Amino acid sequence: MEWMGMAGVAAISVIAWLVGETVKLTALENRWIPVICGFTGGLLGLAGMYTMPEFPASDLMSAAAVGIVSGLAATGADQISRQMRKQ
Repeated sequence: MEWMGMAGVAAISVIAWLVGETVKLTALENRWIPVICGFTGGLLGLAGMYTMPEFPASDLMSAAAVGIVSGLAATGADQISRQMRKQ
């Protein structure tokens, strides 16, 4: 069941993307969305380390890093899809 740890990482990206989409609906400037997604991902990475036995990180720094990268990946995936639609 090692694949469940990687599914948790993908879930962090999806949740961070949803948070970013929610932020777009507020009066907050769009330049803060990557920061908010990264922060959200970091928090979710730490939570995942404690709640998922097969999470791919076993210490605080690695779990936060996995979460931050997953959160920022959500921003990148959103921008790639938007840029592809422009062309």
